[in-house]
Amino acid sequence: MTETNPFGGGFDMNALLEQAQAMQQQMVSAQERLAEAEIEGTVADGLVTVTVDGTGEMRGVKIRANSFDPGDTEDLEDLIIAAYRDARSKADAAAAEAFGPLAGGLGGLTGGDGAGLPGLGALGGDAVPGETDRGPEGSGGSRSLGF
Repeated sequence: MTETNPFGGGFDMNALLEQAQAMQQQMVSAQERLAEAEIEGTVADGLVTVTVDGTGEMRGVKIRANSFDPGDTEDLEDLIIAAYRDARSKADAAAAEAFGPLAGGLGGLTGGDGAGLPGLGALGGDAVPGETDRGPEGSGGSRSLGF
């Protein structure tokens, strides 16, 4: 008995499934590498340095000792946010680089901007629900890439 192809032409379902499995393995590998990455963002000539992993999760904050006025916490808060945004921008770029080749392997499914894959639009800096100018409500500036 011969199976007919409902899509016509040379469509090979087995090849498509193999490609999807390979892409899934590559996606998991890229996610693992990003979770292990340490990316730093620094402001004010190293006064404040924030470390994030490749997914944007904050891992540490370093503040140069005796380099700020303890009575002026607002400036320090702004520097921490700026350092986080610098680190986050670098993490987003690393994620875009890690996942870019995978999105290219989807042909027309993504619409060229990750639109076919939930969360990939955030790699380009799109707003994330719950995020404000100073980060998500109550978090101090962290946001999720959505994968």
